[in-house]
Amino acid sequence: MKKTYKIEVDCANCAQKMEDAAKKVEGVSECTVSFMTQKMRVEFEDGADDSEIMGRVLKACKKVESDCEIFL
Repeated sequence: MKKTYKIEVDCANCAQKMEDAAKKVEGVSECTVSFMTQKMRVEFEDGADDSEIMGRVLKACKKVESDCEIFL
């Protein structure tokens, strides 16, 4: 399953940090973050609980970029 989320991030480097952090979260098979469009596209593994995983993605992103936001 693929979903797109609106995000708020200050720079392209920060967006890359968010993308790298999200890819490491269990249950995420692919993730792309676009600074230009302020969107995060996440592909979840089959049978994964997307809302639970996105909570962990947000937590992981906040560790690398404390002022980022993902609108779930």
